[in-house]
Amino acid sequence: MKKGIKMTLDEVMTELKSMGNEQQKHVFIKHGAKEPFYNVRVGDMKKIVKKIKKDHELSLQLYDTGNTDAMYMAGLIADETKITKEDLQKWVKGAYWYYISDYTVPWVAAESPYGMELALEWIESEEEFICSAGWATLSSMAIIKQDEDIDIEKFSELMDRAEKNVHTAQNRVRYSMNGFIIACGTSIKPLTDKALEIGSRIGKVDVNMGDTACKVPLASQYIDKTIKMGRWGKKKKTARC
Repeated sequence: MKKGIKMTLDEVMTELKSMGNEQQKHVFIKHGAKEPFYNVRVGDMKKIVKKIKKDHELSLQLYDTGNTDAMYMAGLIADETKITKEDLQKWVKGAYWYYISDYTVPWVAAESPYGMELALEWIESEEEFICSAGWATLSSMAIIKQDEDIDIEKFSELMDRAEKNVHTAQNRVRYSMNGFIIACGTSIKPLTDKALEIGSRIGKVDVNMGDTACKVPLASQYIDKTIKMGRWGKKKKTARC
């Protein structure tokens, strides 16, 4: 893999600002984002990521800005071999809305050596976004790790726990638990039948998505569709996108 070019924090922030879309910022704000941020399209952001590739120190600096765009990009360039458990604990505590807690932090955590350990710790948290990050980390692990590298029995137990609590958990936790059932059903072949059964039993999961058109997928339907499309059990190289 070729090394990327070195960019400073100021250089990256300047590029992000130039790519911002002020007219559409209200959409992210409805979801929970806070100023200041630039509302950069992920596709545009990846043009910078393609140049940098991975840069551990820069990813930490970007995350520390508290700017949503920078925090999201931090996850895309983070080096999972260098990030520490302490870094990830700091990140999850700083993930103030689901765009970061359910995607950025779990993606990197799942690829790090600490994924399972942190996921199991985070799902015990009473803080909504930390707990949600834990379930999302488990989902990311399900889609990137080969079945033989997954503790099937433990994931099966966690599916039972998700089923039991999915309708009474905190708002974003409900979404992540539902997503976990889907991830197990679509990506872990020994757990597919169980996931379909659980999905049928839990039915629709109500999540307040704010003033948006976003919907919560029905687990059983999503898993069944994935099977019919021939994508069942196919693992991804990375959870990041």
